[in-house]
Amino acid sequence: MRHMVGIKDVARHAGVSVGTVSNVINRPDMVSEETRRRVQSVIESLGYVRSESARQLRVGRSRIVGLLVLDMGNPFFVDVARGAERAAREAGLGVMVCNSAQSPGEEADYLSLFAEQRVRGVLLTPADATGRNIDAFRRHGIPFILVDRVAEGTTECSVSVDDVAGGALAVRHLIDAGHRSIAYVSGPPGLNQVIDRRTGALNALDEAGLGPERLRELPTERLDVTAGRDAGARLLGLADRPTAVFCANDLLALGVLQAMFAAGVSVPDDLAIVGYDDIEFAAAAAVPLTSVRQPAVTMGALAAELLLEETEADTAPAAHAHRRVVLQPELVVRRSSLPPR
Repeated sequence: MRHMVGIKDVARHAGVSVGTVSNVINRPDMVSEETRRRVQSVIESLGYVRSESARQLRVGRSRIVGLLVLDMGNPFFVDVARGAERAAREAGLGVMVCNSAQSPGEEADYLSLFAEQRVRGVLLTPADATGRNIDAFRRHGIPFILVDRVAEGTTECSVSVDDVAGGALAVRHLIDAGHRSIAYVSGPPGLNQVIDRRTGALNALDEAGLGPERLRELPTERLDVTAGRDAGARLLGLADRPTAVFCANDLLALGVLQAMFAAGVSVPDDLAIVGYDDIEFAAAAAVPLTSVRQPAVTMGALAAELLLEETEADTAPAAHAHRRVVLQPELVVRRSSLPPR
């Protein structure tokens, strides 16, 4: 087994003390230019990489931020991660990205891993609707920010989008296009985002003087294309099939669109479709998809900035005030929901 190069090896080859090597790495202004160059040359030739775990033990602070999302197969969360990573990198930090796969059990495992690794803080989109995982993690004293979820009933910071407003935008658009019978392909019923988007849809119906029975809900176990295809098949089997469908995210909407194509159902002439998130694939679909746009990159960046602000204020807690940042969605209209000419 190859010997792992340590700081003592660098000191021996450079003919200096371990403290001098440490200063070259952490406080280079304290070392003469000649010594600094000699030590850096040895570091490069030996391939020395400092031990982050050892550094954490010395200074008591990690340079790693944990990010736990519902589904890294969803481009929306990829964009959230991109925004968070960009903000963290500018602050000299790294991001450990983990995927709960919408499973409360996997979420609990990853939160335990973050605690074991003593990460600087965590950006979390919860999978556990009961809040038990969050309560257990809170005991570790590691700061966390809720992402794509309002921090209701908690004191933590959160960055989210107004999903009630987003659901209303989607269904109001369909009502304005003349639809009076609308399906809601909703995803797992316990997710707050699913609940809020349904609330917005019902609000839009109420505004138009239409009853809640006009919204036919088709729940799914997951928020992916396969679940959307399954929901599309169920939709096709309804005797009184709605003329429009609002989906809780774009992956579900793309699955519904595939099911309609396979059955020879014309979109939007026979069925109008609206998605949610406005991922890149929405505009590139065979029938470009109308969608409620969420500012995902901005959401990730703001969440990371709030976390950095909170962790920097550790020594002066009064310097940080917990905040709930709520961003506004935007409806992007494309061909999948346009009324027939």
